[in-house]
Amino acid sequence: MIPSATPRRSRPLLWSAALAASLLAGCASSVKLDNDVPVESRNPNAAAQGGSGAGAGGTAQSNVATVDLTAQDKAGTVGRVVYFDFDSFVIKDEYRSVVEGQAKLLQANRQRLVQIEGHTDERGGREYNLALGQKRAEAVQRALVLLGVSDKQLEAVSYGEERPADPGHDEAAWAKNRRAEVKDR
Repeated sequence: MIPSATPRRSRPLLWSAALAASLLAGCASSVKLDNDVPVESRNPNAAAQGGSGAGAGGTAQSNVATVDLTAQDKAGTVGRVVYFDFDSFVIKDEYRSVVEGQAKLLQANRQRLVQIEGHTDERGGREYNLALGQKRAEAVQRALVLLGVSDKQLEAVSYGEERPADPGHDEAAWAKNRRAEVKDR
């Protein structure tokens, strides 16, 4: 038997270090960021301050119409339900507009309080479904907070499988039941 230059006890440490180094190397990005990208000014007075564009020419009048988001909410155009995949609490891209719309409404009315209800389908144990429903509600809550909504306006609760949107026992019904709903408190 040929003796090794590295003692046996330090081999796992070397493997761990090599694994960590390879993971860090894999996270490196070669994408170049362009620092000269023009930034749009959202300040309505920016045009009056000598900027170029549609408003440059002397007037600070904005041609952009204001939108009353509370009127849209009353009309039902801002969604309130986010659906999830089986055994998942990841918000899908197709429901990003629902979360963003709710965030805009909540930011426009800082007095508005909502409850985010997490729901699951009937598959799985009661405790598991309550935990999954809570994770779904908290995922929507975290997304709203990241979009600038005050955490004080939000409450996340789970109903698990107890309040199905569709009482059926097939995939179509289960898909409707895997959801998080934003409701006024």
